[in-house]
Amino acid sequence: MENWTIDVDRWAAMTLMEQMANIGSEVGRARKWIAKDKPQLAEGAFCRGLELVDATIKSARSDMPSRSCLLLELCRARDLFSESFLNYDDDSLGYLEKYFGQFASAIRR
Repeated sequence: MENWTIDVDRWAAMTLMEQMANIGSEVGRARKWIAKDKPQLAEGAFCRGLELVDATIKSARSDMPSRSCLLLELCRARDLFSESFLNYDDDSLGYLEKYFGQFASAIRR
């Protein structure tokens, strides 16, 4: 697995929509690599996805409206991603990919 780190300042400067869309990209990559039986690549995408979720949680400003709801949603999404990946549950990964993909669609509009 390659050595990869997040530029925390750049990440924090992104909008929440951009952050969620980028998380969705890693979810999609993890799902794709599982389907292609490439476990090392799948694990890399999984780890990057978790790092991005964690960075999003850390970058949530304390003055943000509904911050507690956002944190709850992010933690639940992290749990679902972990459980789905570790169980190789394609249906759940597909659901998460679709969930996060809606943020990417919203950005394009």
